[in-house]
Amino acid sequence: SLSKVIVLFKAGTPAYVIEAAAEKVAAQGGSVGHRYNTTLLGFAASVPDSLLPAFTDDVHIETIEADGEVSTLFKPKGGN
Repeated sequence: SLSKVIVLFKAGTPAYVIEAAAEKVAAQGGSVGHRYNTTLLGFAASVPDSLLPAFTDDVHIETIEADGEVSTLFKPKGGN
C-alpha cells in the first residue's frame, strides 16, 4: 500500500540527491506531488510502504511526516 508523506531533506542537500529519491518513489510505483525548494527542501509523495525504511535510513533526509489535510479554526476576538 501507499503512504502519503512529506519527505524533507537537510539544508544543503544537493538537488540531484532529492531528484534521485523522487525517481526512486516513482520507480517503486509511488507518485511525487508538490516539491518544496525554497524554505524547505523535499516533496510530498505517495510512497510505497516497502520504500519507507530506506528513506528512514537516508542520511540526507531530515524527517518524513504524514501528509494530510490541515484545517484551521478562526475565532475572531471581541465577538462584534
